[in-house]
Amino acid sequence: FEKNTSGGYYLNMDKENLEWKLIERKEVFKTVVFTVTERLSEAPDGSRGTYIVNEARDWVIVIAEHGEKFLMVKQWRHGQMGLSIEFPGGVIDSGENPETAARRELLEETGCIAGKLQCLGSMNPNPALFSNRIHVYLATDLTFTGKQHLDQDKFVNYMEIERKEVLKKIGCNEYPHALMASAAALYLTKDY
Repeated sequence: FEKNTSGGYYLNMDKENLEWKLIERKEVFKTVVFTVTERLSEAPDGSRGTYIVNEARDWVIVIAEHGEKFLMVKQWRHGQMGLSIEFPGGVIDSGENPETAARRELLEETGCIAGKLQCLGSMNPNPALFSNRIHVYLATDLTFTGKQHLDQDKFVNYMEIERKEVLKKIGCNEYPHALMASAAALYLTKDY
């Protein structure tokens, strides 16, 4: 065991004692949203296991700040079979970079253009099951166009909600999306 900088202890295992090697990848099922893959991997000790990994395009979340309020969207979520209030966001299109996608999603869902866009961070939504990343942006200096640009199958209401209310309610029935809590955590830990 070794002591870390905060005074705690940890078992020192070098990368080569922790890293698995991909032996084989097989597509099991392909959807519009993601591809389910089966991966045969070899453990550091030589044993093997088969694991399911969902491969999807990267996503963006945009925290749009307007004074003391956030611009939020309310939409139906099929997995939950209910409504969810969230920060604007969505899938990054093929060939699109995360910043461009953040600007596009903000305009599509809220009709707003960000004068300033700052990347707050990037993370994996669930590294045990997904291979993609989520990129979180802070949008400020907003210009309101007054018109959403939604995809044909997208039904989204947008609203301004007090920042304190959003941060207090994340995780409750109205705000059930765990990635919104992750985005809010990045927002709260950044120096502006």
